[in-house]
Amino acid sequence: MRAKVPTALLAACAGIALYSIMDAVMKGLSLGIGAYAALFWRLVAGVAIMTPLFAFTRPRMPAPRVLRIHAIRSVVIAVMAIAFFWGIVRVPLAEAIALTFIAPLIALVLAAIFLKEQIGARSILGSLLGLAGVGIILAGQLGAPHRPDSALGMIAVLTSAVFYAVNLVIARHQAQQAGPIEIAFFQNWIILAIFCVPAPWLLTMPAPGQWWLVLLAASLAIVSLLLLSWAYARAEAQVLLTVEYTAFVWAAIMGWLFFHEPLTVLTVGGTLLIVAGCLMAARSKPGIAEPEVEPALS
Repeated sequence: MRAKVPTALLAACAGIALYSIMDAVMKGLSLGIGAYAALFWRLVAGVAIMTPLFAFTRPRMPAPRVLRIHAIRSVVIAVMAIAFFWGIVRVPLAEAIALTFIAPLIALVLAAIFLKEQIGARSILGSLLGLAGVGIILAGQLGAPHRPDSALGMIAVLTSAVFYAVNLVIARHQAQQAGPIEIAFFQNWIILAIFCVPAPWLLTMPAPGQWWLVLLAASLAIVSLLLLSWAYARAEAQVLLTVEYTAFVWAAIMGWLFFHEPLTVLTVGGTLLIVAGCLMAARSKPGIAEPEVEPALS
């Protein structure tokens, strides 16, 4: 049974909201124990959650080509994640999210090239409207005080955005080859294996009072991944990409609430443009994708 596009959009919006809250939790952890350690222990908790959940589904080993997709996306996400969380320690959360909004525009082009998707006029106009909102927000941030290493933080976040664009396109293809639980299981294990390599030199332990934050971050990341994987299996990438812009709304709220990062009139105005861009793309009436069925292994 095919899911309607509005249902996929709602799932994607919920996934982005939970992921944005997770970003705020991870920023707090990264300020305390560093971005690498925060990510490492979140992955450990993620593996502990996903392994029994995956086993409960009585899975079969995926085909080699599907395993390659899992591995490639995991490497991309590993680079994306460490760059982003290192960057948000040095850049206000809302500003960091605003910088990552170049990713959906890059991904629209990648989706057309690699996934052969037709990019509708409304999707293009919606993306441009969202980017205009981001430009207004960044203009309001120019006069704000920053850390001495904020420029490096911005470079790290922009680097993360490029990898995020690649990740978005791979996510669409991956979601057609594997279920959300399988994706989350392999992603947590593969990225944790990558992060184990520098562990003898970089790893530190969270304080006793920080372990619940590690578990919360892992839980939010997993539920977000499940929702987004489900959504990308049922709607075209060009429709869901502009939903990414709603992350700014959550980042602004989390930054103000937990890190005392102020909200300005320009921030609110830019956010309204972002939401308008998302609504425009949602009305583009694209085709609905059916998940491809992976052939049984012999």
